[in-house]
Amino acid sequence: MAFSPPPLLLLALLSLLVLQSSAVIPRMLFLVPQQPLVLRYHKGALLKGNYTVNLLFYGRFTPAQRAIVVDFVRSLSAPARSSRPPSVASWWGTTALYGPGGATRLSLGRVLLDDSCSLGRSLTDSDLLKLASRAPHRAAVTVVLTAPDVLVDGFCMSRCGFHDSGRGGKHGKSRYTYLWVGNPATQCPGECAWPFAQPTYGPQTPPLLPPNGDVGVDGLIISLATLLADTATNPYGDGYFQGPPTLPLEAVTACTGIFGNGAFPGYPGNLLVDPTSGASYNARGLAGREYLLPAMWDPKTKQCRALI
Repeated sequence: MAFSPPPLLLLALLSLLVLQSSAVIPRMLFLVPQQPLVLRYHKGALLKGNYTVNLLFYGRFTPAQRAIVVDFVRSLSAPARSSRPPSVASWWGTTALYGPGGATRLSLGRVLLDDSCSLGRSLTDSDLLKLASRAPHRAAVTVVLTAPDVLVDGFCMSRCGFHDSGRGGKHGKSRYTYLWVGNPATQCPGECAWPFAQPTYGPQTPPLLPPNGDVGVDGLIISLATLLADTATNPYGDGYFQGPPTLPLEAVTACTGIFGNGAFPGYPGNLLVDPTSGASYNARGLAGREYLLPAMWDPKTKQCRALI
């Protein structure tokens, strides 16, 4: 059951956070400055050990766009020697510092395509749950990705995506996790693809060039990374978060707007620049990919930790 509070959290600048079940949904990724944070562990289950990530592409995604997402997922737990630092895997490694149980190792699971939009092009949260239920649930996180022309309740108005959990198994007693992220290319690049698009609100800084040449998908990757980390560290609403369970700040949503050292509202921080394309990034992945990933709260230092 979803609860959607009105826009709030004026901490110097406005950031919209919307709740889907017990999980915070990031929006306006450029507005929140770093604050002193302590994410308390509420003794619930965390995702630890080996998990697969199923991808369901809903609507039209080109093969090149799908490859960007697939390579990102494959990079999350790739061996250290497979990518030059700073790597996607080193970013994901921070999740191992959360609670007992060690690392969360992710591998690519099933890749499902629904080009014809079998449930229509206007989706509710219950539709997203139906889509997520199509994939295997055991030791898996299912990611539903919607194309730019697919409308989802609350998309752009209050969220770029969300993570949640469902019930499965013979008697519906087993829990599984899933998340949804929308491609914001046409509906709201300024809200869900910053810093690769001119922001809708806040300081007006020139947009950066996206590392994979696709504003929508590179923005989608930022939301996907955010929600995967938040899922691993707070899968069922009783893991790591700050604040009330109805409006938690989680591993990455607590660090909204920070991508590199020296970040401040309207400025994502010091980033690497590809000498050939001029694109900005802070993480390298498999197949020579470059990505921009948000800072994550570090339980050891109790600070938002950026890759560079």
